[in-house]
Amino acid sequence: MALKIYTKTGDHGKTSLLGGEKVAKSDLQIEAYGNVDELNAFVGLLRDQSGINSSKKSQLTWIQENLFSLGSILACASDFKGMKLPKISTSHVGQLETWIDKYEEDLPELTSFILPGGHATVSACHVCRTICRRAERSIVKWSLHKEIDENITSFINRLSDYFFILARTISNDLNLDETPWIGNEE
Repeated sequence: MALKIYTKTGDHGKTSLLGGEKVAKSDLQIEAYGNVDELNAFVGLLRDQSGINSSKKSQLTWIQENLFSLGSILACASDFKGMKLPKISTSHVGQLETWIDKYEEDLPELTSFILPGGHATVSACHVCRTICRRAERSIVKWSLHKEIDENITSFINRLSDYFFILARTISNDLNLDETPWIGNEE
């Protein structure tokens, strides 16, 4: 039997977690995995931009796969005993750090804050970075009510750093000048 896209259960402001528990759509848990879902969609948009070579596409696909895993972990009811869920581990965090370190080797030293922009692909990286930071804030907020594996917060924190370095890398690859933030000199 095929699943229907609509269930009508959300018509009254409730939704179901994995495991069947019903919660308000405004619940902190829903906010957390909803922000991860939004980030995943924007990573897909970033992956489709010009300036994203096959190596970067592969990295972004890996990130999307892991964001899906992260979202499924966050979508579980407290007493969920269903299917075995994927994990976010220290090796996932380490992979992001490896990519960040590799990209940083080829970048000029950062001596000031930079303004996002300069190319649509660079801007898309910064959009992913800021959505990632929002997802991180919502996960941390929810973690005040439920214990969350620290690898989840480490992963999402490192991921926003990855998007920042990726933006700088693409700017560098395209020989674009980064625009430093000068601030108000009054």
